[in-house]
Amino acid sequence: MDLQYYGANCVVLSSKDFRVVVDDNLADLGLKSVSKQGDVVVFTGSHKDLDVEPRLLIDRPGEYEVANLSIVGIAVQSHLDEPGTRAATVYKMVIDDTSYFFAGHIYPDLSDDQLEAIGTVDVMFVPVGGNGYTLDATGALQLIRKIEPKLIIPTHYDDKAIHYPVEQQSLEQVLKNLGMEPRETVAKLRVKPGDPMSDAAQLVILSRI
Repeated sequence: MDLQYYGANCVVLSSKDFRVVVDDNLADLGLKSVSKQGDVVVFTGSHKDLDVEPRLLIDRPGEYEVANLSIVGIAVQSHLDEPGTRAATVYKMVIDDTSYFFAGHIYPDLSDDQLEAIGTVDVMFVPVGGNGYTLDATGALQLIRKIEPKLIIPTHYDDKAIHYPVEQQSLEQVLKNLGMEPRETVAKLRVKPGDPMSDAAQLVILSRI
């Protein structure tokens, strides 16, 4: 499975059997949409209609199966929700025995039931830009400690090419606040079935494509 980052919260997972595109709201942010005909397209929050016909569109809680991909969507409170409401969806995907978690713009105080539904996570994608719009380093750390992923990939931080509705913190500032040194910075991360992962959480930076 190849993992690539396209900016904001948009991540693409590619295998020989399918392509999964998560949170392709790029056209609203000054970039070009990356969704293609036949993709599995997933959104953690609100979105506009797609200009292509996806293989499967997922934008709400539930359980989904396609090829050897299993997806569970769990309703949660978004970062800007009133307490008790659940307008956002987090997703856990399992592909070739590797589990991926996509947080989106959520409030980090997940319940025990939500954490149980999420379960074990190998790779976690988490926004970190903060400034009242999404999780900051403090909120991201809170979520990381609850979920205990093996690999952490930050998303949604300052990028001069992206027209965010709210200014986001720089990756350098976020890393300083997280107190974690990246294991590596890569343009594409390849995760193979059976790849060993460290028991200690590690941080990987995916450069924007």
